[in-house]
Amino acid sequence: MSATDPAGRPGGPAVVLIGPMGVGKTTVGELLAERLGTGFRDSDADIVAAEGRPISDIFIEEGEDHFRTLEREAVRAAVAEHPGVLALGGGAVLDASTRELLKGLPVVFLSVDVAEAVKRVGLNTARPLLAVSPRKQWKELMDARRHHYTDVARAVVATDDRTPEEVADAVLDALGLKRRPEDDSAGPAESAGSPAPAETPTPGKENQV
Repeated sequence: MSATDPAGRPGGPAVVLIGPMGVGKTTVGELLAERLGTGFRDSDADIVAAEGRPISDIFIEEGEDHFRTLEREAVRAAVAEHPGVLALGGGAVLDASTRELLKGLPVVFLSVDVAEAVKRVGLNTARPLLAVSPRKQWKELMDARRHHYTDVARAVVATDDRTPEEVADAVLDALGLKRRPEDDSAGPAESAGSPAPAETPTPGKENQV
C-alpha cells in the first residue's frame, strides 16, 4: 500500500503522522502499521541511530540549526524509502522544503491540547526546547507550528479523550484506508475512557522537538 509522491509518481508512505510532542505519534503509528500490514518508521529515531546520540545531545553540542538540517535530510530519506507508516518529529514542518515534500502525501495531523499533553508525558522531563516554563513554552511552540500542521495535513484527528486504538481507527477512516482482513474481527477498545495515547519511549528519542 503506497501513496503518490509530490511529483505524482507511485510511492511514498501509506500514512505520515505529524503533530506536537506528547500526541502519541509513535504509539498510534505502530498500531496503524499493524492494521495495514506494513512497517513503521520514525524520522527522529533515524537521526538518533545515524548520529549515535540522543537528540538532546545534538541540540547541546551542535545547536538547533544543525539538528534541523539533520531532520530535513532524515525526513527526505524516509519519504523516499519507506512505503509504510511514517512519524515525523514535532518541528519537522518548520522547514519549507519539508512542507513542500509533504504536499500530496497522506499526512494526518494528530492534535492535542496542552492540558492533555501534560497529563500524558509531563512537561518536566528533559526536552531541549522546554527547559524553562515547560507548559508555557509548549503552548508557544504549538501556536507557532499549528498553521504548518494544518497546511500540510490531509486530515486532522483529535486525540484528546481517545485511546490509541480509537485514534488509529479515526486515522484510517479519515484517509479512507482499510485494515488487513484479519483485523476486521478485532473487538472495540476495552475501555473508551482509558487514557489517551502517549509516546512510546525510544532510546534517545525522549527529547522529541
